[in-house]
Amino acid sequence: MKGAGLHIEGGLVIPLSDFSFRFARAGGPGGQNVNKVATKVELLFDVLHARSLGEGQRRRILERCSPQIDTAGILHIVVDTSRSQWRNRVQALEQLSEVLGAALRPVRKRVASAPTGSSRRRRIDEKKSRGAVKSMRGRVRPED
Repeated sequence: MKGAGLHIEGGLVIPLSDFSFRFARAGGPGGQNVNKVATKVELLFDVLHARSLGEGQRRRILERCSPQIDTAGILHIVVDTSRSQWRNRVQALEQLSEVLGAALRPVRKRVASAPTGSSRRRRIDEKKSRGAVKSMRGRVRPED
């Protein structure tokens, strides 16, 4: 996180004004601190109305991050691993950066490869061996 926004892999910078945070009390260890301080952080990023995203980027994020996006088009990231609200905020921004970076990374096309000669030979040998085993099954015929 540098400068006036969140830097995403590929040169995209999302201004901090596009995010909003909600805070709640987190469960788990922490003693009385758990009951007093709202350390759980929910980062909200409105994918549908973000000014920093292009149409192609928006569509790709909506497709690839659909489990984390609600019906209003808001991406939710919840972090409550630390007892510090500040550390949870930083971790939420890092997670958002990773999620968006992965969603915006282009998918490489799979290049089909031909089977090697030795793998073809092994396959044929295995088929012959299985056929030999199966041909041994059946009735035993008395020799004439």
